[in-house]
Amino acid sequence: CLLIVCLWMKPKSAKEIPVWKAALPEADALKLPIQYFRDFFDTELLNSIVEQSNLYCTQNNPNCALKLDRNELEQFIGTVIYMSVLHLPRSRMYWSNACRLPHVADVMPRDRWEEIKHNIHFNDNMAPNNNDRLFKIRPLIDALLPKFQALPQDQMLCVDEQMMHFKGKSSLKQYIPKKPHKWGYKIFVLCDTKGLVHYFDIFSGKTDPAPGAPDIGASGNIVLKLAQVIPGALNHLLYFDNWFSSLQLFVTLANSGIPALGTVQQNRLQGCSFSADGEMKKKGGGTFEEKQTVVDNEEIRAVKWFDNRGVIVASTFASAQPVSTVERWDRKLKKKIDVQCPSIISLYNKFMGGVDAFDALVAYYRIHIRSKKYYLRFFFHFVDMVIANCWLLYRLDCESLNIPKKKQRDLLSFRTSVAQALCMQGKDLSKKKRGRPAKAIPPQEVRGDAVGHWPVVESTRQRCKLPNCTEQTVFRCSKCNVHLCLNKNNNCFREFHE
Repeated sequence: CLLIVCLWMKPKSAKEIPVWKAALPEADALKLPIQYFRDFFDTELLNSIVEQSNLYCTQNNPNCALKLDRNELEQFIGTVIYMSVLHLPRSRMYWSNACRLPHVADVMPRDRWEEIKHNIHFNDNMAPNNNDRLFKIRPLIDALLPKFQALPQDQMLCVDEQMMHFKGKSSLKQYIPKKPHKWGYKIFVLCDTKGLVHYFDIFSGKTDPAPGAPDIGASGNIVLKLAQVIPGALNHLLYFDNWFSSLQLFVTLANSGIPALGTVQQNRLQGCSFSADGEMKKKGGGTFEEKQTVVDNEEIRAVKWFDNRGVIVASTFASAQPVSTVERWDRKLKKKIDVQCPSIISLYNKFMGGVDAFDALVAYYRIHIRSKKYYLRFFFHFVDMVIANCWLLYRLDCESLNIPKKKQRDLLSFRTSVAQALCMQGKDLSKKKRGRPAKAIPPQEVRGDAVGHWPVVESTRQRCKLPNCTEQTVFRCSKCNVHLCLNKNNNCFREFHE
């Protein structure tokens, strides 16, 4: 454990922000949305899911084989993505007469879709799990993480937690009162300022120190684990909030060549004390204090700035200078006024929102498929995560190729393109199924309102839609749009509308 002995003092000069020593690669050509998606869910991963799903079904019932193949698995994923865009309260409604959605219902039958959903699996239940609480999705995590780590990294990176909403019974469920979704699975994410995910770690109850890294506490260990994928010689700058921050973390990251910046709690700044909020409030908004210390030859600067309340920010690469101005509303004067804002505060506000941006991209069209199986919820979340990453990579390629924004796909268009390709690309869906799709029979409230129900004579006969009647008829109700018998022997038309 690192022993911190600090002597805080007033700084003498400003600090220079490290110069970025790399650049994002330029794209040679723009790929199709499905090609971005297949870079993550490649053939090897899909074949593994198919194999484990067939094995799981056989283990449950040796007399009933699932017979799932890769094309059908892609169809299933495509229908799930369509369901996230065209959301209905229940999954069976996509095949119902009243709310039938051809993009889903024409791809596969309802019972087959539910059979795949019930049996989809990612790991062999008979294999030793070594007390791994994420054993059922471990192969899926191990397949996706290297692909996230291989993505090009920008200079500004941030670490924050993400909540995957869930309120059912689960030993993995966490509670964070200040989050919009307070209950759910906690995922720690490393991403850039636009929301491109480079690494993630699912919280399962205990956070051990990363290999070769010191144990500096649960929150600090998480940052060190996620920061392992950051090259230390390119001057990447890492941001995080006060739940993670400590002097030990700043020093350990600096020793790894990663300058850091983050808000910090007063009790984690050993030997340092700032003025109370009440004293700073008397001096007015924009008041700030700056102090510095040197720990293991690493200089750390902390700034307390008072806006609506006091906030403390510490960094190994930034300082209060240069000071800029920001507009704030003054209640007494009833107008906007300019207040001082230290540079370290401006940097934090500008580059810390990457995980929130990623959360927003996922929340726009989140997959809402109900399931008691936690691993199925994680699978759908990973699909959402991959599509968000794919769209951000697509936007980066568009920028490098100087494609104007008007000609770029938005997230909705990109998502539906992936769904359409998964449902149709490389698959023969032209075979007509036997029978015709059933017409939607209107509810009793419409049938019995006695308004506008006129018989119309059609040129072709169809079966009468009154239950238990098998006769053919040429008469159709102009409002209900169903064929009904109307002759001297059968008056199904009147009986249907009573």
